[in-house]
Amino acid sequence: MLPSEPTDFAALAQVLKALADPTRLRIVALVADEELCVCDIECALDLPQPTISRHLATLRNAEVLTARRDGRWMYYRRAPQADLASEKVLTALLEVSAPERSADLERLRRTKGGNPCC
Repeated sequence: MLPSEPTDFAALAQVLKALADPTRLRIVALVADEELCVCDIECALDLPQPTISRHLATLRNAEVLTARRDGRWMYYRRAPQADLASEKVLTALLEVSAPERSADLERLRRTKGGNPCC
């Protein structure tokens, strides 16, 4: 079945480019259902802050994620997609990334002991 709206190929290409990295795929999966701060993402992926920040900037510029500041902390969550094709791509990603996401969330729980750092 074809979407009722024409596909915005420029927007879809931007999303696909942003997702063309395993670390960024893991970040999107992590924040799919909940908002997380940068330090939580660092702990879950066991990567340094500069690496995480660079990937978050790419995802934010592609409008895959949104960010909000609370004091000195930045929180990220999945952005709603205006383009139906982009939304379908992200939905498919989340379906296939469930095992990896579970492992990352478990690492976050073990590292943080369930206590938020922020």
